[in-house]
Amino acid sequence: MPPKKAGGKAKAPAPAAETAAPQKVLQTRSSKAGLQFPVGRIHRYLKRRTQHNIRIGAKAAVYTTAILEYLTAEVLELAGNASKDLRVKRITPRHLQLAIRGDEELDTLVRATIAGGGVLPFVHKALVQGKTKKGEVPAQ
Repeated sequence: MPPKKAGGKAKAPAPAAETAAPQKVLQTRSSKAGLQFPVGRIHRYLKRRTQHNIRIGAKAAVYTTAILEYLTAEVLELAGNASKDLRVKRITPRHLQLAIRGDEELDTLVRATIAGGGVLPFVHKALVQGKTKKGEVPAQ
């Protein structure tokens, strides 16, 4: 059976010998920077959110992406420790709440309410009765 011809004005594919030019290997900006978060997407978001359409440099996107990745890793590590302390294998909003509110710097940075996070465990000192010896009245 003869090889099929392309219909219309389409050109036949060139033989492999003629197109032996080296193929470019595409590399993302995230992989160049050694990051997991998407540098290109963050750059697009930065350009969209600026006023008066000012220029956003490529390094600004890489730097911002690195900061976001670091903060995410920090919060997840602390939340993982909180879940491990509670002997649970899944991180829940409660663990995120305990992690963020337990760290002084993250607490000042994240001033948002976490849905389903609950509150920090706290019992006022006046409500806790200390151990007393027999016959003694607790101090008031």
